[in-house]
Amino acid sequence: MALAHSLGVPRDYGRVRGLRRVREPAQLATIGRDTQGREQYLAPRAARAWARMREAAMHDSVELEIVSAFRGIEYQLGIVRRKLERGQSMDEILRVSAAPGYSEHHTGRALDITTPGYTALEEEFERSPAFAWLRKNAKLYKFSLSYPRGNRHGIAYEPWHWCWHEKSPRPR
Repeated sequence: MALAHSLGVPRDYGRVRGLRRVREPAQLATIGRDTQGREQYLAPRAARAWARMREAAMHDSVELEIVSAFRGIEYQLGIVRRKLERGQSMDEILRVSAAPGYSEHHTGRALDITTPGYTALEEEFERSPAFAWLRKNAKLYKFSLSYPRGNRHGIAYEPWHWCWHEKSPRPR
């Protein structure tokens, strides 16, 4: 966390945003390639749930594609550094990205999802048949939308970001 603070992440970030620091998983399982052809990983139980959910969606003629999954803390630090180098302020960055150490991607349980015909990581995904399918069915596989509009964490709406929860997720 010292490195994140040295970049400008406020020391009270977690408390103010209602986010807990998270750990990276001890094990990861491959879940296939993302839209850029890179191998992606999730924690083993989340990976199995993703495979079941993706298969069920395909059965309903809905294609779910991976944009990204597990991202380590170091990778998240790199994202923040690159955005700072491009001139974004830390406030701007933290409106759209969780701080290093707090991202659900670090847990190996979170996915950014898209579908053919829609631009990845854009709100237009909410108008896709894939999003409608996820809204109706993701809970059956213990996935939930992490950052709905007006979420309590102050993170921008991300209709593409879904996280697996071993237990039923609590509302955000």
